[in-house]
Amino acid sequence: MIGDSVRLKTAALLALLGLLTMLAGIGQLTFWAPAETVTASVPSDTKAAPLTVIDQKLIALHEGPVKIKIQGEGNFTVATGRPDDVNAWVGKTAHNTLTGVSQDQKSLEVSTADGDATAPSPAGSDLWVNTEDGSGELDYTWNPPAGGDWSLLVASDGTKPAPSTISMTFPNNATTPWAVPLIVLGIILLLVAAALPFIAKFLGNRRKDGDNGTGGNGGSGVDEGTTALPVQPAADDAAARPTERPATQRPGIRRPGKGAEGSALRISAIAAALVTALVGGTAVAAQASPAPADGSNSPSPSASGGKGGQPVMLESQLQRILEQVASTVDAADAAKDAAKLAPRVDKMELQVRTANYKIRTAVSAYEPRMPVRATKLQSSVISTKRDWPRTVYALTQGDGNVVPQVLTLVQLSPRENYKLWGTAPLQPGTNFPSFPVPRDGTTPVAADDKTGLAYSGNEALGILGEMLTTPDSPNRSKLADGQSSPYIAGALAYQADTVKNGTSANFKFAHTPVTNQTVVLRTADGGGLVVGRLDFSFEGTPKAAGDKLVLEDDSAVFAGGKETTTGMSLNFAESVAVYIPPAGSSDPMKLVAATRGLVGASFK
Repeated sequence: MIGDSVRLKTAALLALLGLLTMLAGIGQLTFWAPAETVTASVPSDTKAAPLTVIDQKLIALHEGPVKIKIQGEGNFTVATGRPDDVNAWVGKTAHNTLTGVSQDQKSLEVSTADGDATAPSPAGSDLWVNTEDGSGELDYTWNPPAGGDWSLLVASDGTKPAPSTISMTFPNNATTPWAVPLIVLGIILLLVAAALPFIAKFLGNRRKDGDNGTGGNGGSGVDEGTTALPVQPAADDAAARPTERPATQRPGIRRPGKGAEGSALRISAIAAALVTALVGGTAVAAQASPAPADGSNSPSPSASGGKGGQPVMLESQLQRILEQVASTVDAADAAKDAAKLAPRVDKMELQVRTANYKIRTAVSAYEPRMPVRATKLQSSVISTKRDWPRTVYALTQGDGNVVPQVLTLVQLSPRENYKLWGTAPLQPGTNFPSFPVPRDGTTPVAADDKTGLAYSGNEALGILGEMLTTPDSPNRSKLADGQSSPYIAGALAYQADTVKNGTSANFKFAHTPVTNQTVVLRTADGGGLVVGRLDFSFEGTPKAAGDKLVLEDDSAVFAGGKETTTGMSLNFAESVAVYIPPAGSSDPMKLVAATRGLVGASFK
């Protein structure tokens, strides 16, 4: 009777523990489950500033999409950019930076930097991968546009305060790792509780069978083949022994821990200790807070920023920039209005197109410059040089482009947009060099640096200029095809014809590199592509007094007349691209692209 009572109590205890354990596991998945998201807001007493930056660490604090709600007066813009780009654009302007989340997960931590009270509007800047515009209120879901680190810039027009009512909703990182184990453990305890009476009874029967005999021969207690002799204790021994066994050794009463009831008690004690430990641990897990606000548990940021880091733009940015450049040039070409070029064209290309418009206004038959197209981007070369100026090449083709042309785009400073510095059509029979894929970018090389190259950029353009000037240049073997190159051959033929036809004049020709417009980017094979400008000029002077020099109609537009007896000078701008092989290579350089345009003429 006593044994049955103990077994039933133990089974009941295990069943209760099993139910409680299951309840703890189910609770973690239901009523004890942490919230799926946490929302933190900018404190209401935050000082107003024209710009607000949402720091990269805050954006990457939690995995998964981040929802941002922004409220402000009037129109505003949210721009996405690399952290170093955002910081460079902000510059010395006063701004607030949202850096993290408070310990209670309710407030966004804000750092304030004093500085200039206004800034240009960030809308339309080439630095941004994309922008979102809002008016009054904007619900914005953040998803990274590509790998690496990103920051957000929030601003109105740069003169008014940026929206200050900002809240961010993050996925909650709290987890319930013990929920399923607790449910499983509870089921096991219930099964053990249900089976315990049968197990205990079985063990008890085994115990009784063992008490009825000490061996396997019918309970004789004597091994077969031996004779048991009674041994009578000596009188002294009998007197020395206790007259009865200790209570714990009395027949019919077992030690605690032996037999079915003892086994049951041990099982229940162990189960109770285990459940207590698990429930205590899971209570802590259920209340676990998201990753700390300092971002120590956030994914490691990839390298971005600094020289040799991420490419200066994504291909989607380049495509957008090219479309804007092409649209600007189209409008200016159609109107023959150089003022329309200013937002997107500079340096040589601005000079050449301005001159072209002037000539075409006076000489209707004069050929326009090759149009700039963005419809077919055949190749792009994006630099990893993250300080300024930044340079990008694009090989494009479209309507009006008989051959693809190399476009050189340069951004002088963070708050300026990329501008077209030069265009040069690909030479017939020439392939554009291979470059690392745009997502990896390529490293720039200083124009006077020949490290890893057969020639520096300046040396390459100097050799080209010499070949264009002197037909029998001793360096002609350093450039593939020498004088048979279409452009080189054409330039030399033009100069020879001028001399032949100008029998009454002496002529002097020069092709001089403009070193401050030379850019070199490394190719995939370790070589480089140098793109730059040569100033091509030639002077003519009469051989004898009274001899006349007669200019063509296009040159006369700049000179103010067609004839002179004192001398004249013509000036052309040449846009060229030359491939430089890597150091140690026996291959010659190759003229990849070239063109020229008349930019001036004058009488002496």
